[in-house]
Amino acid sequence: MSLLYMSRFQRAILGIALLGGLVGLGGCTSRPDAAVLQPATIVQKNDDQVTVFAVTNRNQLADHGGFGSEWANRLSYERYGFSVPESRKGSTIVYPTTKPDPSRQYVVTAREELTDQAFIDRMTRSAAFDGTVAVFVHGYNYSYQEALFRTAQMAADADYIGLPILFSWPSAASVTGYVTDRDAALYSRSELDRLLRTLAAVPKVKRIVILGHSMGGFLTMEAVRQLKLQGHSDVLKKMEVVLAAPDIDVDVFRAQLHDIGRMQTPITLLVAKTDRALAVSSLIGGERPRVGLLDIDDPVVRKAAETEHVRIIDISSVESNDGLGHDRFATLARFEKQLTLAESQTKNGTSNIGAFVFDTAGAVVASPFLLAGKLVRY
Repeated sequence: MSLLYMSRFQRAILGIALLGGLVGLGGCTSRPDAAVLQPATIVQKNDDQVTVFAVTNRNQLADHGGFGSEWANRLSYERYGFSVPESRKGSTIVYPTTKPDPSRQYVVTAREELTDQAFIDRMTRSAAFDGTVAVFVHGYNYSYQEALFRTAQMAADADYIGLPILFSWPSAASVTGYVTDRDAALYSRSELDRLLRTLAAVPKVKRIVILGHSMGGFLTMEAVRQLKLQGHSDVLKKMEVVLAAPDIDVDVFRAQLHDIGRMQTPITLLVAKTDRALAVSSLIGGERPRVGLLDIDDPVVRKAAETEHVRIIDISSVESNDGLGHDRFATLARFEKQLTLAESQTKNGTSNIGAFVFDTAGAVVASPFLLAGKLVRY
């Protein structure tokens, strides 16, 4: 049967089947359970450690104190300490086993459950806090522990990204859970909105950088839109938004931008027309184009970037580890030291609006949290 004559439901079923096949080809490592969240006592040769704060609206599980995929009616707050392996390879994460090997595995060394007020107190007193916080919003098919370890990996590789905070929404963590995850993301926009308002209300917090990946980019834009419609301009003034491989319908994104209006710092899009996961998402959505697949070689796209006051960066040259080209954002962190911040080039950010290409072989590099540096402009 031709795709032309398939119903939307049939396209969705085919898309989910294809996505499952692609994920299977992308790697054969088993997924970690909540046991990896338990702190371990280790002997570490190096002193490389990171602290990650985590906020979630997932339900709490009795087993190992983990979090599931059900929707909770409250936010939970935690603080984690991680040892960072010296012999790590790119953005690949090796999870701890029953006998942790800190030379090659990321290992949780400390864990603390917090109240909402203790979350703010610990955050502002952290040695890594200097006024900037970096919020990571994960995408579809992520468990709590996978999102937490990914945040730790990016924080470790980036040398400096501000204080890392994970916002983990109740993804089903299942290849077949695409539609379920979409509903969970929409459900979570008020909770993410609440977190951003809480952070912005802290006088010591001067800058909030939020990185939304894939479906997390859709959730991020919905939360930002909600803040705008509620009149929270004070929150938006502190925010910088980066969307990595955003799984957002192009027309929906245009409508979101219309409601949000121009932000003080232009929204940044990290795109790649070779992202196979988003190609399948497009199929599931009735073959409608996704923002993360934008082609910056298209003059229409370049013109739209100027018109919509956004920064679109093609990251196709960045290495991917998932076999789909969908996790390139995680690799960007290791280039942070070569970053030249856009703020040092211009105070109003207008010179970095438009379409750009990211070249890992040259000086054009960026971190997902401190994005905007010296780019080759089209």
